[in-house]
Amino acid sequence: MLKYFLYARKSTDSEDRQILSIEAQLTELREFARRENLSVIGELFEARTAKMPGRQVFNDIVRRIEHGEANALLAWHPDRLARNSMDGGKIIYLTDTGKLVDLRFPTYRFDNTAQGKFMLSIIFGQSKYFVDNLSENVKRGFRQKLRRGEYPGFAPLGYKNNTLNHTIEIVPDIAAKIKELYELYATGRYSVSALKKLAAAAGLASRRKHLPLSISNVERILKNPFYYGAFEFGGELHESTHPPIITKELFDKARAAFKLHSKPRINGPHYHVFRGFITCGDCGCAITSEIQKQRYIYYRCTKKRGVCSTPFMREDALVKQINEAANAVAISDDLRKYLMSRIDDESSSPLSPSPFLATDNRIAEIDAKLKKLLDAYLYQLVSEEEFKTKKSELLNEKIALKENLAKATAGRGKVWLELARDFVSTTGQAGYIANGATLDEKRDFLKKIGSNFRLCGPKLSVELRLPYASIGQLGEAGKWGRSPAAPGRSLCKSASVYYSRYNNSIKKIRHFPEVIPL
Repeated sequence: MLKYFLYARKSTDSEDRQILSIEAQLTELREFARRENLSVIGELFEARTAKMPGRQVFNDIVRRIEHGEANALLAWHPDRLARNSMDGGKIIYLTDTGKLVDLRFPTYRFDNTAQGKFMLSIIFGQSKYFVDNLSENVKRGFRQKLRRGEYPGFAPLGYKNNTLNHTIEIVPDIAAKIKELYELYATGRYSVSALKKLAAAAGLASRRKHLPLSISNVERILKNPFYYGAFEFGGELHESTHPPIITKELFDKARAAFKLHSKPRINGPHYHVFRGFITCGDCGCAITSEIQKQRYIYYRCTKKRGVCSTPFMREDALVKQINEAANAVAISDDLRKYLMSRIDDESSSPLSPSPFLATDNRIAEIDAKLKKLLDAYLYQLVSEEEFKTKKSELLNEKIALKENLAKATAGRGKVWLELARDFVSTTGQAGYIANGATLDEKRDFLKKIGSNFRLCGPKLSVELRLPYASIGQLGEAGKWGRSPAAPGRSLCKSASVYYSRYNNSIKKIRHFPEVIPL
């Protein structure tokens, strides 16, 4: 006597796809069993793809047939049983051993003969071919999307997929909150756990389960290049066409803030302002701080790499050297006013034809390098890891340059004036930073004008950024600080000393964007 297991399967457990597939199969199969007088001893179904082996219900059916509970199968079509060679081989092997006597399908007639099993194996092979071919078509579609700069997947939080024109759009209210998360974290004063609480208070929640964001969710947001106009797919960085929420500059600041791990700790009544961004000049370890005699703050090397000869430094001695670094880029108030007036005069002058030609050329140069890099990868001249690393580096530089170019276009080609104003304002503020200001203001000013802060013995080493480095190298603090009573020819000459290092004329300050890292 033939005892049948009724088996139904759909390819996914998603509620919006194939929602009626299981129910429709069961209805048709029950009707077919009644019409053919088949003895069904059990109905089993599952929502799993048959592309790969490992279906729990199917494996359970095979085990029960091997133990003799049933000796026949009823399914809608052979592709419901198997779409891979291993599961198809199990069915055919069970018929070879006699443990599976009959297979019934409303859409296909099976005969348990040599020819019937041969035809069944062909059908299983066709099912596998269909899945493999579908996979190739999907991959080809993904590759074409990547070439067009389209993200082939669900957009992250802050965006939405437009199913009508197949684009990705910004959700303004959520995007504003995500941008604020980046801005807060970039300050280095907030930990990820603190941002998690702020995100919950702001109403940010996961899109699917509508639950408050977890710490891992916040970390993924802060490390996702999607928000500055790129995306990672298959371990490779791609340039995208979707609108960015933040700038590449802000993203880099947030990534740099991860090195701080969290906001500086508070030990008792003391706030260790300068902990977290200075390294040891001897061994390269981080500089930490501690309190001695319950009142003095000392900065020292963590010595995580072994013995280190760098001595302790008291906070007041460190502040004194920071004041000296600020004085090195200070200009007088008279000179600041004079330079601001020259900038205002330049802002009212006619627009030059192409102030950002060098930026355009650099972007074209990067595009050419990307093409050569792809050719080298296709001809196996570079490894996949080297290709992905170099491509990521070039794409990030290109995105940053395009952001600068967009700012220039928005400012009618005179964004350099804002950079010049910021430079003059910063150097004019340096005297206040050196002679007053809070420790927080001193730290923020130091990080703005310099980088690569190292404690080399009793000396704080600071690498001044451009354009502040030129003032420090020329010792302009002394010259510029003694401006004449009536700013005129001498003052103009002093001012032009700095600008001539780039373009020999103050009017060519417009080339600052090519020099200053924005």
